[in-house]
Amino acid sequence: MKPSAILSLAGLLAFSTSVLPKEPAPAAPAIVDDAALFGTLEKAYSASLSADGKKLVFVGYGGGASTIAVVVDLVAATATQVARGDGKPTNLTDCDWSAADRLVCTLYGLVRRDTTILPMRKTLSMNADGSKLIMLGERNSRFDQVGIRQSDGTIVDWMNGIDGMVLMARTNVPEKSTGKITARIQQGLSVERIDTRTGKPTNVERAAGDTTDYISDGLGNIRIMTTTEVSISGTLRGVDKHFYRMVNDKNWRELGTYVSAGNGSGMLPLAVDPIINAAYVLQPLDGRWALYRIALDGSLKSDLVFASKQVDVGGVITVGRGGRVIGATYTTDVSRIEYFDPAYQTIHQMLAKALPKTPLIDFASASADEQILLVRASSDLDPGHWYIFDRTKKTLVEAITQRAGLKGKKLSPVTAITFPAGDGTQIPAYLTLPPGVTDAKGLPAIVMPHGGPASRDEWGFDWLAQFFAQRGFVVLQPNFRGSAGYGDQWFVQNGYQSWRIAIGDVCDGGRWLIKQGIADPSKLAIVGWSYGGYAALQANVLDADLFKAVVAVAPVTDLALFKNEAMQYTNWEIKAAMIGSGPHIKEGSPAQNAQLFKAPVLMFHGTMDLNVDIDQSRRMDKELRNAGKSTELIVYPDLEHSLRDETARADLLRRSEAFLRKQLRL
Repeated sequence: MKPSAILSLAGLLAFSTSVLPKEPAPAAPAIVDDAALFGTLEKAYSASLSADGKKLVFVGYGGGASTIAVVVDLVAATATQVARGDGKPTNLTDCDWSAADRLVCTLYGLVRRDTTILPMRKTLSMNADGSKLIMLGERNSRFDQVGIRQSDGTIVDWMNGIDGMVLMARTNVPEKSTGKITARIQQGLSVERIDTRTGKPTNVERAAGDTTDYISDGLGNIRIMTTTEVSISGTLRGVDKHFYRMVNDKNWRELGTYVSAGNGSGMLPLAVDPIINAAYVLQPLDGRWALYRIALDGSLKSDLVFASKQVDVGGVITVGRGGRVIGATYTTDVSRIEYFDPAYQTIHQMLAKALPKTPLIDFASASADEQILLVRASSDLDPGHWYIFDRTKKTLVEAITQRAGLKGKKLSPVTAITFPAGDGTQIPAYLTLPPGVTDAKGLPAIVMPHGGPASRDEWGFDWLAQFFAQRGFVVLQPNFRGSAGYGDQWFVQNGYQSWRIAIGDVCDGGRWLIKQGIADPSKLAIVGWSYGGYAALQANVLDADLFKAVVAVAPVTDLALFKNEAMQYTNWEIKAAMIGSGPHIKEGSPAQNAQLFKAPVLMFHGTMDLNVDIDQSRRMDKELRNAGKSTELIVYPDLEHSLRDETARADLLRRSEAFLRKQLRL
């Protein structure tokens, strides 16, 4: 199959508009509202093909805080909205196919119980037209349940996609018997073979209270089980133990252990290959995560599959209903794939030639015979498109455009660079200049540290960075020490305990912009979200004269408060260990050092933030006011950490730009 055999995209775009719901053409405004354009959410954030490759279902944003599920008939070229979540509090997160006419979808929402925010996840099944909806989780009983069922569970094997059967790891909550023998006694995760047409379950694995995960071989057989250590008080210890089964053997054998402390250590199982009877796992090699293959025949023979000398291996690429492993992912300056399957490597090369402007390509879903593929492609200049690739007909058809409103908008290229930290260490980062600017001199600039801190920025489209670049700002996104993905030495002790190193790197990014003549020192700001918001604030504790304005979205501001807030959740011990104890609790808390601030501060926060409680921003705002500093806090009622609401995001962008222009005198 030659690259030239793929149809040119120019002749296929009409199909994409005919199979998706038509959107009213927006009236041409006298002045383009960039805040509304970049605040718009993606058309689809998950999508899946039916086993026969004739239908596509995608879940995306339906306006405001809502989500919708849309079924596209690829043969009849029709599209039907089959479900909607209003986001108050429930939304759809994903849908997949248990049969050609049957869907399984997940609902997710946050609810408040007294002062505690709890995540709730439900699993439901419905026909492809949205009818005959049933819940697949354990039903709430007429007796008193011991505890709250926060999650129905997860699908661990999608089976053949023909008969409507799936394997589901299902959450069991026991009941107080009150003397009745019919009360449920099982607790923890079981595995059930569920008929998604009727909801009838057949037990495959009995529930165990300490079990947290199962991995199937894609053929309906559970091969790996994970248990987690729990303290006497019921909190998680951050230690997971993995067990495996040999073929045709019900006994569990030890596979390995994973400890979440620091950058993590031990073993992380990812997938099982039934053909070679082996598991793909991540294990440390020379201080970085590498991919190994371990035999499940009793020998536990281990073979190195892939490792990078620069960065961690991120995971595996799977395809098909059984989750067949075809490659490994890792990210250096850009995200890369090491293919193990020559056929998919060839397809990837062909698609890269056919789609030269969107080099970030991955296989999101496939028909059962893998002849019809759902492909997602994007770049720094393109938010992304979803395509249907027919390997037999050699055709490529666009199905979904992620952000149609940005079509024709000149965006900003993102360049991978490095800059020196104060100790000479080269810090990787991404530099985004305003559209059309190639030689930046003396421009207003923003340093934008990422969230996490156990995360990293990657090359690609970033709506926040692109918005500010569009409005004339240079944006620098540093992968400071404390970021994940670069190995143990780079992670140090994480961005909280090693805050001086992490925030020092962030500040050095600002100094580099000034030294290079890119940024005007009087027009340098810092903007961050989550840990990035923490970094934006804490940078003023380290160097109060460097940044002239601060924007922090959902920031951590007080490490002692952050630990205390975690005490109402089962992961308290893990979070407490991550934050640590000692002088850095006070020294590393911007709210406890508000008197040092010179730059004005603007903060944003949602009231239903599960990741970082809004009390963090309220504490910061209060301490800054008490210290006589300039501060403002914008509160979004009922929104969570990512502020997934188009109106709120547009408002955030609009207010942030106005604030920066005022403070930097632009």
